[in-house]
Amino acid sequence: MYGTVIHAPGDVRFEERPDAALTAPTDAVIRLAATCVCGSDLWPYRGIEPVGEPHPMGHEYVGVVEQIGADVRNVKVGDFVVGSFATSDNTCEICRAGYQSHCVHREFMGTAQAELTRVPNADGTLVATPGTPDADLIPHLLAASDVLGTGWFAADAAQAGPGKTVAVVGDGAVGLLGVLSAKQMGAERIIAMSRHADRQKLAIEFGATDIVTERGEEGVDRVKELTGGLGAHSTIEAVGTQESMMQAIHSTRAGGHVGYVGVAHGVALPGGELFFSGVHLHGGPAPVRRYLPDLIDLIWRREIEPGKVFDLTLPLADVAEAYKAMDERRAIKVLLQP
Repeated sequence: MYGTVIHAPGDVRFEERPDAALTAPTDAVIRLAATCVCGSDLWPYRGIEPVGEPHPMGHEYVGVVEQIGADVRNVKVGDFVVGSFATSDNTCEICRAGYQSHCVHREFMGTAQAELTRVPNADGTLVATPGTPDADLIPHLLAASDVLGTGWFAADAAQAGPGKTVAVVGDGAVGLLGVLSAKQMGAERIIAMSRHADRQKLAIEFGATDIVTERGEEGVDRVKELTGGLGAHSTIEAVGTQESMMQAIHSTRAGGHVGYVGVAHGVALPGGELFFSGVHLHGGPAPVRRYLPDLIDLIWRREIEPGKVFDLTLPLADVAEAYKAMDERRAIKVLLQP
């Protein structure tokens, strides 16, 4: 089979690799119907995370089950399935509490930008759709695999809901789907912080009521102007930098909640400032599996269209161009077709 391998910063190749195969009785192998490039994939691509040895890439995936291990019971060969970037047994005490991304048997996916991929903990990770989806539903289902599930968790962690004002720091796919999620949860006002016209337009389509173009403390001041000097009730942090985290905390009123899902790089919280902020912080790797059944249902009934974050579609063989387009911000998110 062919798949994506990163060799060094800026050096992503589509090359022949061994076929994905079962290695444990709890595994499944799926043939990808679609995969994509994630914003977090850009950290090693830009050299911010070390690459080390060449290794496969990809953690967002939908497709058809081709093989199952002897212990797999919840999915069968031929099922169209959606999975999460973090695999889980969905039965351990942590999973039962709703934090499958911290499962005691967790493995992170990292081979999904390929024709085939092996999914560990298949019974607790994969969710079958009600049938074979129409082609136009596949991008929306793919979004559920990570960016929608992550945006949903961020909004949930920030306690977005009726009567709430929600601020969203970050206008990538996760931030935009945080807007959609907050809208679905009934937020009264949603402030999207973005400086890019195409992303602003999509944010408004997803439910944003206000756009703030300023960043840092200027952005914080603008959010406070819009909220009577108090700040947002709920803030989503979807970037993962020191600036974005502090922008989120400072944009939140005392007693408010910050849901942070940006993969942290160089983030250090000043204790004294945090102590006197009075805000709640909750986040980390999203327990996508918790939300997948409901998200698939919303998509299947065509109530939400999260796949609109894919503004460029390329053949999987052109994965190097997909990384380049996202790195240069010529695309919000690139869908890859094997």
